[in-house]
Amino acid sequence: MKNLLTSKDNVVIVSHQGPDGDSLGSTLAFYHYLNKIGVNSIPLVPDEFPSFFDWMPGIDNIIIANQNTSLSIQAIEKSDLIVCLDFNHISRVGKLLENQIMKSKAPVLVIDHHTNPQHFSEHEIIDSSVSSTCQLVYKFICDNQDKKLINLSIAECLYTGILTDTGSFRFSNVDSETHQIAAFFLELGLNHSKIHNNIHDQNNLDKLHLLGHALKKINLLSSISVAYISLSRSDLNIFNYKKGDTEGLVNYCLSIKGVNMAVFLREDIEVVKISFRSKGDIKVNEFAEKYYGGGGHKNAAGAAVSGDLHLITTQLIENLKKFRQ
Repeated sequence: MKNLLTSKDNVVIVSHQGPDGDSLGSTLAFYHYLNKIGVNSIPLVPDEFPSFFDWMPGIDNIIIANQNTSLSIQAIEKSDLIVCLDFNHISRVGKLLENQIMKSKAPVLVIDHHTNPQHFSEHEIIDSSVSSTCQLVYKFICDNQDKKLINLSIAECLYTGILTDTGSFRFSNVDSETHQIAAFFLELGLNHSKIHNNIHDQNNLDKLHLLGHALKKINLLSSISVAYISLSRSDLNIFNYKKGDTEGLVNYCLSIKGVNMAVFLREDIEVVKISFRSKGDIKVNEFAEKYYGGGGHKNAAGAAVSGDLHLITTQLIENLKKFRQ
């Protein structure tokens, strides 16, 4: 794969809509790695990311497509390789970038850890057993015999993705290799507590008040061991909602004793975004795909649905009862 990279002059690195720690971490780590091996690249994301990622090395070099349409189109048109990170369905980048990528004659490389890939690319590295795309990017660099090129900037980006996609190393997708990678980063001088603080301890009063409001709205379906939260646009507006303010809310539902499946619904512009979490062998990715055309992992999945929040929530309860009984 290294020959594929070094033979190119203009690489575009693309991540999915609603950038998170793993998509941003893998994108920026790949960007820094390409710089190290002398390959010009442009990191590109479809839309805005939460402000608690503003500290990440190289974050100012990212082009945000919905804020810079012409630059985004130009970058893809000039590219001779498109690297897609942390998604394996082209629709995950939104219509603008999807259309440009599909029109491009540049080959596409996908590196991802989600299930049910679309196989839209010429090259792919997909392993759904791995904790994160950042862990796959780390392995990719090492397989290229370039572990020695991993510096603190690359380590911080990769650690961010691993940290966030494993729930601070507590999810079942963590294996011994995940910890070994983290140990290597610590040996490089990575300050893990600083990164945790940058991501998780940057709350303001509005965000904390929103959390309190959301916790009061938890609904428990004890007969099927499910808990859910539903937040409308008006709920969010009361607390001056900003992107990232509801990150992790669904896990509060899952923390309730006796609950082994949790759902969070958030009314967004034109769609309702749904997050699913579970414990053990409950496959929320199958639930998300069957009822909402979504996807993800066995214990963490998501979907976006058009329609009225109340009606979607009512139908969700019926779907959950069918799925769990």
